[in-house]
Amino acid sequence: MARLFGTDGVRGIANADLSCELAMQIGAAGAYVLTNAVRNPRILVGADTRRSGDMLIAALTAGICSVGGDVLNVGVIPTPAMAYLVRQYEADAAVMISASHNTMEYNGIKWFNGEGFKLSDALEDEIERLISEKAELPHPTGVEVGHVLEARRAAEEYKAFLVSGAKKSFQGLRVALDCANGASAGIAADVFRAAGAEVITRSDEPDGYNINARCGSTHPEALQEHVVECGADVGFAFDGDADRVIACDELGNLVDGDRIMGICARAMKEEGRLKNDTLVVTVMSNLGLKNRMKELGIHIEETSVGDRYVMERMCEGGYTLGGEQSGHVIFLDRNTTGDGMLTAIEVLNVLCASGKRMSRLAADIPIFPQVLVNVRVTNEQKQAAMEDQEMWQRIRDVEKTLGEAGRVLVRASGTEPLIRIMLEGQNENEIGRHAVSIAKVLEKNYGGRIRQ
Repeated sequence: MARLFGTDGVRGIANADLSCELAMQIGAAGAYVLTNAVRNPRILVGADTRRSGDMLIAALTAGICSVGGDVLNVGVIPTPAMAYLVRQYEADAAVMISASHNTMEYNGIKWFNGEGFKLSDALEDEIERLISEKAELPHPTGVEVGHVLEARRAAEEYKAFLVSGAKKSFQGLRVALDCANGASAGIAADVFRAAGAEVITRSDEPDGYNINARCGSTHPEALQEHVVECGADVGFAFDGDADRVIACDELGNLVDGDRIMGICARAMKEEGRLKNDTLVVTVMSNLGLKNRMKELGIHIEETSVGDRYVMERMCEGGYTLGGEQSGHVIFLDRNTTGDGMLTAIEVLNVLCASGKRMSRLAADIPIFPQVLVNVRVTNEQKQAAMEDQEMWQRIRDVEKTLGEAGRVLVRASGTEPLIRIMLEGQNENEIGRHAVSIAKVLEKNYGGRIRQ
């Protein structure tokens, strides 16, 4: 069978790619692999606001209970809350049902171990092996069958954790929040008001269908307009499960994950919090960020795309800050995964301490123009497309033209049937033409559809 786990858990169209049967198998196999040394392990289960969440919670819970695991149901809650709460509750593992920034028809399953970290490739491979081989797992009976408990205070405990991250009151700041009609909708306004800010929210009325729909971090233009209209000092847009954030300044200009990391890295270095004076980023991060960090005496560690790879490098080196341009930012001295609301609080801490406007903080991190073109191909065609010799010859020609003033990065998406083509350079029109010329090779050879 095709590999289940991508760069961020198992993901697909709910009730098709990700069926109830598969969710039950993942629940049983995951509980067995992660907790087979524990009798009646305790596993947290949470979800975002998608319509299919109830269905998949039921199936996953059945799988966990079938091998003797007890489920603590935390309900609708952000993904980073699961990483925090699994440690607070001293649970054996946690599972989040979410497709993050994807549209509502998608859903996904991602596991955290008892320390709040996403699973290693080796553990994911073992779960897949048990499912693909239809391995015989324990089937306890009687009092050994797992049961379900409601974790009624989970959201309140996570909110208290976030508020504790504010170093001083945010009184006097007007903050606009776009909750993507997702998991932050019932939490975010309370958190930032408790921290002292005046809060204006949008997209905070989830109905099961509207998660990420023309809102949130994947559609920040809505936040940009909102900030200008309401005269906010800063705006933050979360994605569906609130593990990422995109900001904008008081003028409505976007502040992406790279600039957020740059702002926070500089402040953390000055505070002595930036371990080994190092920032961990992915290959997608902007050359402008990397160059500015070097000017400030901050070292750059670079990984493959995916916050799990950023986290692995951070753990290996003992680093405290890392993340992705997309807005996954990890403060390892605070939480063990990307956390959109925690990141927003860290940015507000810098804003308050510096006394500067958000636009001035962002301007300190120069950003080179980038163009990203996505080519939709089937999952079965991904490998062949990535190895296409005509495409690579075209890439070599473009790289020769750009020289040291730009770069080309092509990669297959780990969560969607896409080949992503990213170009960076000094002239946006030029790199845009080059990106489309590379994409057209895949369009011709694989029937791919170009999506910018």
